[in-house]
This record gives sequence, structure tokens and C-alpha cells, in this order.
Amino acid sequence: MIQRKVLTWSIIVALGGFIFGFDTVVISGAEQAIQHYWHLGRWAQGFTISIAIVGTVFGAFFGRIPSDLLGRKKSLVIIALIFLFSALFSSMTTNWYVFMALRFIGGIGVGASSIIAPVYISEISPAVVRGRLVVLFQFNIVFGIVISLLSNYLIVYILGPVHTDSWRYMLGVMAIPSVLFLLLLKFIPETPRWLLLKGRRDDAKNILMVINPAGFENELKDIEKSNTDDAEEPGGKELFSGRYNFPIKLAILIAFFNQVSGINAILYYAPRIFQNAGFAKQDSLASSLILGVVNFIFTMIAIRFIDSTGRRKLMFIGSFGLIITLGLVSYYFYDKGFSPNYVIGFLSLFIAFFAFSQGAVIWVFISEIFPNQVRAKGQSIGSLTHWIMAVLITFFFPFFNEKLGDGGTFLFFGIMMIFQLLFVWKLMPETKGKSLEDIEHTLIH
Repeated sequence: MIQRKVLTWSIIVALGGFIFGFDTVVISGAEQAIQHYWHLGRWAQGFTISIAIVGTVFGAFFGRIPSDLLGRKKSLVIIALIFLFSALFSSMTTNWYVFMALRFIGGIGVGASSIIAPVYISEISPAVVRGRLVVLFQFNIVFGIVISLLSNYLIVYILGPVHTDSWRYMLGVMAIPSVLFLLLLKFIPETPRWLLLKGRRDDAKNILMVINPAGFENELKDIEKSNTDDAEEPGGKELFSGRYNFPIKLAILIAFFNQVSGINAILYYAPRIFQNAGFAKQDSLASSLILGVVNFIFTMIAIRFIDSTGRRKLMFIGSFGLIITLGLVSYYFYDKGFSPNYVIGFLSLFIAFFAFSQGAVIWVFISEIFPNQVRAKGQSIGSLTHWIMAVLITFFFPFFNEKLGDGGTFLFFGIMMIFQLLFVWKLMPETKGKSLEDIEHTLIH
């Protein structure tokens, strides 16, 4: 049974995922209007759309610093302020360079949240329900995606497809959840594992009593022993000492494959992809919304299975599904001998398999596989890989899509998923139902 307070804390922190999802995908509805507003060429447009993701790289790299020094809670408050600042001012600026700077700053918040929020939830969660609690972060990411796509559609529907300032409303709406996130963070505590690293044993004990009333004393001893063992080992506090090579490899690979599935390119450029398939502009926005709803539904289903079925089995199922669906989308664009409605069906299946596997597993898995001493640093490595790949794919997608065509681009993504299947089969361990300290002993010792 999940303690009510633990669930509440997890839901509040996972709201950072909602803003994460909203911010990263809201640009899909605005990108063509932004291109026309500033008269951007192909390369400038690619840079404009990807600049926020460049910011996520910096956020993913540097976000571990306040997380370790100031704590998880204070770092989340800083992130909420970044989200609010970026949303308000990026929607009002008339200068392209200022717009780029503000989107970059917003990206820093997204990248930092992808480290700190999963780490926070992982560190307060009982082992038997850790998967479903951490996946609340991913759930809120896809919920944010759905709401951003719905918001984009309604703004275009209300204002009309030719309204020149529709993109400003699309970006400005994000200020509302940012304020809510900032206010709710007041009600969460610091994580007990971070408090123990800072020598605040009594504070950590009080929070563990809420999290695990029946076994908090044993859990406290296990965490303290793990911290002591890591500190005494040569290089125990250094991520790249050689001691943590296997979890580093796992984090980098799962994050790499997450992006070479094509998920961000599809979500960012969905309206353009659907127009290439033969849909009108307003219909393409509605079709994009369908993808968001499918993503939301299958993330909810994944919450039900991630702790019972396990992370590894979900990845197996998803890998097979992604290979097949990407192959079907590629075939359509090569052939185009049947209705474009098939593209909606194929991409909806792609999103379903992704949400059920990679989408649900990535942040859970990375937050589990590193010891307490280096957890934020390890999460940073996985998140950094994720966002570097997202930058590259989002930036180069318009170029390669023009050179290879839609069929060749989706074929590439499908081939990458074959390699993901090999990774899951040969390297990926199962982490369900184990305490963070037990996982450490399995992967490190």
C-alpha cells in the first residue's frame, strides 16, 4: 500500500513532467507560424525549433550541481521559476534573438527536471511501487503533451489558422501550470537519502517514518551502510572512477535508443508529417492530437504493468512493436497507394508501443541503477545523452527528411529499433521489486 503522503508528494513533483511535456511539444503547433513571423530559412528554422532542446542539454549536465548542493526540493523550486519566466516572456518578445534565448532558458528547466524529478520520486518511493510512482513523471509528460496539442488545436480553431499571433498564446499558456507547480512545491519535504548524505539523520528518519512506518529503521540502516561502503571504496564518490561503468553504459544506451526511435522528431514535426501524407493544416493538428491521446492512454496502461511485469519485458514488447510500426509508416511513404488515414493508424500504434515501453521505462530505469552517492550524476549522464540525441535528431530532421524522404527517414528509425532489441536482450537487467540498495549490489558488486 502506498502511503497517501508519498503519493501526494510524487504527484506534485511529477507536475514538473507535465510542464516538461507541454514545453517540448507546444512548439509543434507554433513552428510554422514562427517560421513565417521571422521569415526563417530551413537551417534557421531547425535551429529555432531545436534551441530549447539545446537548453535541455545544459540543464541535464548542470542540473546535478544544485541537486547535490542545495537538495532536490530547492532545485525543483528553481526549475519552476525558470518555467514561469520562459513561458511569460517568450510569448511576448518581438526579437528573434531574445526569443531564442528565452526558449534556451526554458530548455534548461526541462533538462534539469528530467534529472531531479525522477531522482526525487525514486528516493522517497517504497521498492514495491517505485516503478509506478516514478512513471508518474512520464505520465505527466504525456499528459502535458496532450494538453499542449489540445491547447494548440483550440487556439487555432478559435482564432483561425491565419491569425498571426496564435503562436504567442500557445507558448504563454504554459505560465498557468508553472505557477501551480511553484505553489505546490511548498508542501513536499526533502528526500531522506539526500538528507543522510548531508548528515541530517534525524530529519531523514522522520521522513522515512512516513514513507515506511513498519520498516523505516532497517531501511535507514541499509541506506547508511550503502553510503558508508561507497564512501570507503576507492572512487566511490566519483562517477567515472571505473566502479560504475556498467550502470553508465546502461543509462547511455537506453537514452540513446529512446531518441533514435524518432519519438521527438515525430512529436515536434507531427503536423508537417501529416501534411506530407496529404492532410490539410487544421486536420494535421487534429491528427497530432490523436497521437497525444494515444500516448496518454498507453502510458496509463504502462503504470499498471511496470511493477508487475517489469521494465525489461515492457522493453521487449515495445521493441518488436516499434520495428513493425516504423516499417509500416516507411512503406506508406514509399508507396502512397492507399489512404493517408493509414498513417494516423500506423503512427498511433507506434506511439502506443513507445508509451508502453521506452516512454514509461526510461526515467524509472535510470533513476534506479546508480547508488546514492552518485545518483544525481548518473541521472545526469542518462538525461544528457537523451537530450543531445534529441537536439541532433530535431535539428537535422528537416534536412534528412528532405534528402531521404519520409520513407527513408522512418526506415532509419526502424533499423535503430532492431539494435534496441539487441540491447534489451543482451544487456538490460530487471530492477522491479528491488530496493535501490539491492540494485546497487547487483550492478556494482
